[in-house]
Amino acid sequence: MFDQITERFDTVLRNLRGLGKITDKNIQETAREIRRILLEADVNFQVTRDFVKRVQERSAGTKVLKSVKPGEQFIKIIHDELATLLGNEPVPLEFAKKGQTVILMAGLQGSGKTATCVKLANRFKDQGKSALLVAADVYRPAAIKQLQVLADEIAVPVFEMGQDDPVKICSAAVEEAALSKLDCVILDTAGRLHVDGEMMVEIQQIAEAVKPTETLFVADGMTGQDAVHSAQAFNEALEITGTILTKLDGDARGGAAMSITAVTKKPVKFIGISEKTDGLEVFDPQRMADRILGLGDVVTLVEKAQKVVAESETAKIQEKLLENRFTLEDFNTQIKQLHKMGNLNQIMGMIPGVPRKMLQGMDLDDRQLSWTEAMINSMTLQERNNPQLINGRRRRRIAAGSGRSVQEVNQLLKQFTEMQKMMKKFGKMKSRGIRVGQFI
Repeated sequence: MFDQITERFDTVLRNLRGLGKITDKNIQETAREIRRILLEADVNFQVTRDFVKRVQERSAGTKVLKSVKPGEQFIKIIHDELATLLGNEPVPLEFAKKGQTVILMAGLQGSGKTATCVKLANRFKDQGKSALLVAADVYRPAAIKQLQVLADEIAVPVFEMGQDDPVKICSAAVEEAALSKLDCVILDTAGRLHVDGEMMVEIQQIAEAVKPTETLFVADGMTGQDAVHSAQAFNEALEITGTILTKLDGDARGGAAMSITAVTKKPVKFIGISEKTDGLEVFDPQRMADRILGLGDVVTLVEKAQKVVAESETAKIQEKLLENRFTLEDFNTQIKQLHKMGNLNQIMGMIPGVPRKMLQGMDLDDRQLSWTEAMINSMTLQERNNPQLINGRRRRRIAAGSGRSVQEVNQLLKQFTEMQKMMKKFGKMKSRGIRVGQFI
């Protein structure tokens, strides 16, 4: 996510950390570099100009604190202004105080609107709320079928009336949700290849008929300023309450995310981070500023881990590691949990202090986890608990069973043995009263 802009900011921040004092000269140099970075990331020109101006003004008027290095103060100014640009604080969805919460989803064709509707329904389900998905896109071929297939994956009902009038479909769906006492109604309206008058009239009529609690514009995060212009057009015609940026797990330069709030004056509420049904994340400006500047995002990382594994399980694994009882069976369980947390590059990018160049040099191929899992699954339970039993004949059998090479099996066993040796040393340190936390 935002690899290009983060890498450029990483260079700027590295230079700033070495500053002995803040001067007019280094303020001007940094401002020029920031302007170049933002414009290359396709951030709106006016937004860029205003942002750079605020950074310059705050930097020039900063009183240097003796307890803080000048360079670190400069970095904090950039971070704070970036968070402000992104919206400053997360804005939660509004739910109806009485009756059904109706969410009208709008957007251009190809923005990932239908998939986002399903992700949102899945999020409501996880929160203990019931949802109804409404197939109101009667123009795009197979749009209704797509919604039904995706909804089946999360066991959420779909309301559809075939190719009928979208206004009638949405009105009938809200009535059905009220009769069934469902909590939320998500309207998957039609997208177009571009903003047009006919599209706006139809969606205005739907909004007038159902009085939505939230009207969310779904924007493709990879389209840069095109997404911003579309959001602006929808906001003028419809008065959106927020946006959802999709495809930020791809090669998004960051221009849309960094411009859309400033231009529309409406918050980004969610971002799409994967194609999975749970790939929707609350947009937190402070955390996003951390990520863009390469400062990590520990809070989101911890939240992801907590969803996957209970605290008691973490304590058990830590105890096994320190007592040198950690087996390949335990390792396999950890791989499955890591898989559930998401893309390896995203996870590593959330860890503070990991340089972008280091990430680029690492072969973070998610398939490697699957290959390792396949090799461990090809072992017997006895072999997983006692890797020393795995001789040459067994290694060949494991390689054949997993579709990997004998060399890869050898490498896995060697790495596991090295990890056991290291943890044995930590276990001895613990028994002598030395805190392991000092070293890991």
